[in-house]
Amino acid sequence: MTGIIEQYYAPLLKKHGFVPEPDNDQYGPLGLCWKLSPEVGEGSYWTYGQRDLFDIKIHNFSFNKDFMLEFDLPECLSITRYDSISGEELSPYRRLSAGCIKTYVGGYKPYQVIVHKNIPVRSIGIEITPAYYEDYLKKQYPEVYRNPVEAFREIDQTTDFPEMYRLLSELQSYRGTGIAAKLYYESKVAEALSLVVEYQKKRSVSDHKLASQDLERIQTVAAYLSDHYAGEVPIERLAQIACMGTTKLKSSFKKVYGCTITEYIQQRRMSQAEYLLAHTDLQIGQIAQTIGYSTSSRFAELFRRSTGLLPLEYRKMAKRK
Repeated sequence: MTGIIEQYYAPLLKKHGFVPEPDNDQYGPLGLCWKLSPEVGEGSYWTYGQRDLFDIKIHNFSFNKDFMLEFDLPECLSITRYDSISGEELSPYRRLSAGCIKTYVGGYKPYQVIVHKNIPVRSIGIEITPAYYEDYLKKQYPEVYRNPVEAFREIDQTTDFPEMYRLLSELQSYRGTGIAAKLYYESKVAEALSLVVEYQKKRSVSDHKLASQDLERIQTVAAYLSDHYAGEVPIERLAQIACMGTTKLKSSFKKVYGCTITEYIQQRRMSQAEYLLAHTDLQIGQIAQTIGYSTSSRFAELFRRSTGLLPLEYRKMAKRK
């Protein structure tokens, strides 16, 4: 196997403590498996690539210490589903969440992320290079070709993409061999690309940018929420702060931050919950009340949806020596 794996990911993985594990084909014999060195962490990183066209990667590892990854992604279109994660993306800052479909357009700026110690990174993703989506597809379908870059950029992150969730699950569980497996992987990459393009068509995305005054007001709302996320924040109060109607407030907020106001509040609550679970001995019920939930069961449900782990599981892993 040649192409993006050997040219780009092999040096990158070695740099961050991964070593080849050629006898491990847990996710399929066509791929290459890498094992994290014990002094850095534990777990594996499986990759499969077709020349310089695309690669598929499956993560199942954790670091011994909080780990900052900074690297230049090659020019590509990336789509990933996290099943378990605890960390933050930087520039712009955003909490990583499990259970969502995330797209990323590589090749324009360094990718920076902090991964929290001991918490498993479990994910499945696809990366598609320009050699596939610009050269190959354009030659195959010149009359109907449409560049998918903007579709990937606009999706960004969503919890409402069941078709992609299903596709990635099928990829993760597949164990084929030989030419049948090569054709299967290639068909799934093409299907993923078509799903993203179709998904964008269904969304009513406006190209109109916010006026600078409206942008400042939305940022003020976000700052207010960051300070008051643990309490009840009526939408009417936020509308007063933003000096706009509730409908405009909701659409403008999502345009700026890529999530709803409710999701933004939950992200802030979950980030604080992770800290309290890892660095204090507060009981789960106390943590739930501290961050704004009246019942520990509701908190546990949302925390598992966000990280892929129950609060007690997270605490046990986070405090592991």
